[in-house]
Amino acid sequence: MKKRVLTISALTIALAASTGWMTAKAHAAPMAQPAAGLYQDRPWDEPPGELREVQKRGFHDGVEAARSDFEHHRNKDADDHENYRHPRVERELRDDYRDGFKRGYENAKHHMRDEHHDHDHD
Repeated sequence: MKKRVLTISALTIALAASTGWMTAKAHAAPMAQPAAGLYQDRPWDEPPGELREVQKRGFHDGVEAARSDFEHHRNKDADDHENYRHPRVERELRDDYRDGFKRGYENAKHHMRDEHHDHDHD
């Protein structure tokens, strides 16, 4: 009887391992998720594909503004920047540009804060 139970157990483990069940369980530990809307399936400094061109331009400018703030140890918000307050785009595109700018700024701010905190614990 013991031999039969061991055989069935061994077959179950072998089957589970070959189907990836055990591997999936081993890697199923929860991972830290970025805040909603932040970099998920793309590089953090790349604008989401669904953005319109002017939003992508704003996104890029927002990332660069946040990088500059971080490098110069300035504690600012996206709306503190001249490019955000007075975007150099046509009037009807300002809201789209600002939306992209703010999204890029926030992505960069979160990324650099998280990266900086990760290095603090090394």
